[in-house]
Amino acid sequence: MFSEAMIELSRWQFAVTSMYHFIFVPLTLGLSWMVFIMELIYVRTGNVLYKDMTRFWGKLFGINFAIGVATGITMEFEFGTNWSNYSHYVGDIFGAPLAIEGLLAFFLESTFIGLFFTGWNRMSKKTHLVVTFLTALGSNLSAMWILIANGWMQYPEFAVFSPEKMRMEMVDFFGLVTSPVAQVKFAHTVCSGYITASFFIIGVSAFYMLKKRHLLLAKRSMTLGIAFCLCAMGGSALTGDLSALQVTEHQPAKLAAMEAEFETQEPPASWNILALPSQSKMDNYISIRFPALLGLIATHSLDTPVMGLRDIVAQNETRVENGGMALTALNKIRSGTASEEDRAVFEEHQDDLGYGLLLSMYAQDVSAPTELEIQTTAHNSVPPVLISFVSFRAMMGLVGIIGVLVLGAAFFLWYKKDLHNREKILKALVFAIPLPFLACEFGWILAEVGRQPWAIQDILPTALATSSLSTVDVGLSLLCFIGIYSLFLFIELTLMYKAVQRGPEISDQEAHGGSYAV
Repeated sequence: MFSEAMIELSRWQFAVTSMYHFIFVPLTLGLSWMVFIMELIYVRTGNVLYKDMTRFWGKLFGINFAIGVATGITMEFEFGTNWSNYSHYVGDIFGAPLAIEGLLAFFLESTFIGLFFTGWNRMSKKTHLVVTFLTALGSNLSAMWILIANGWMQYPEFAVFSPEKMRMEMVDFFGLVTSPVAQVKFAHTVCSGYITASFFIIGVSAFYMLKKRHLLLAKRSMTLGIAFCLCAMGGSALTGDLSALQVTEHQPAKLAAMEAEFETQEPPASWNILALPSQSKMDNYISIRFPALLGLIATHSLDTPVMGLRDIVAQNETRVENGGMALTALNKIRSGTASEEDRAVFEEHQDDLGYGLLLSMYAQDVSAPTELEIQTTAHNSVPPVLISFVSFRAMMGLVGIIGVLVLGAAFFLWYKKDLHNREKILKALVFAIPLPFLACEFGWILAEVGRQPWAIQDILPTALATSSLSTVDVGLSLLCFIGIYSLFLFIELTLMYKAVQRGPEISDQEAHGGSYAV
């Protein structure tokens, strides 16, 4: 059995690397399409202002892309170093979309981003536009394949368990790719990236307006940013709603955790606006509720109950018992001592095998667990409530409330053609740049913490997915990653700041009415 310290450090290492990486991913997803839109306008109109906009924002996209690659490429290696049991157990399914992402999407975007920067004077305008389009397409396809893999972790269908090989094996690749959970997850993530890029362009444009620099570029960029952001926010709201419905159906424990819902209420369930949950007591110390709202959000109905954690844990006790029988029968099958009755028991209860694996972490003998061991396993089969509850509300509050208010004020003043004169709103737009970045981070925390204690939902416990490493090895590598990734973040911010301060390169001063003057 692995040490708890090593398991926690392995989780922290992957969490740190993925969260650092996810600082750069959303901006790449959105900025790539906005750069394409700018160049499309340039090709259609011939207005060199949009060419300069394309090259300026494209430079910022390139900086972000390069640092994003540097932070992300190590993550796939971590599956072999820190999570080798995970790689063995589910590599047949999980590895396929990651391999396609590397061979197709990543190489596509990496190749064409080079042509984007070097091809301005070597190819026609339309050919360069195609290059920009393929760069954006590759960036978003890369995210799609990664989220297909992650979506399977949340909804592990289209695979069967092989007792002989002790691993999951894919049976339906098309089903894996078209999984509604994966596709909605992808759509919601890219919409979040589009919001992030929009806020970035809006904020930098507001900075130029405050400094009275590059005003025409800033105004046109602001217009595109606001329009793109409004569309992205609509898409984010729609896909977020669809995601909530899927969580209700496939991951009821995650839903109950992120809503601090311990008791199953009579429908329609009320919604916790504010709560102070106690997971040990399975209750809230404080709870301020809004009538009927949770029922409407989670089920789109007024007569469907939303299951609370107490009932989920009670149901999981049965799954733990069944899982213990499945694991006992599996051990006999693998040792060659199984009878036909043992094989029948395994076939009957193999859907709960993951709970048997979870039971093995708490029981001395999974073939004869005590009542306390079963209850302890079931109690620990649901996600951490406090982190899930706070991260969901932080994600919603940063963009769903603060972001919408700031954008709404900017849109109103833009519509009135008075935005460039409103210093306080412009400053607010500059300071709002980090909001969607933080919201994306909290959303990722919710997605991953809300699945715990499972690496693969209901199939493989996280604690059994790790490699046989020493605590010292994992701790030292974690410190190294924090130091190196912090350096990368500092480099990113420095390069971005200098590029913004330097401003765009001017193709034709007269074409911009002198608006590029410092």
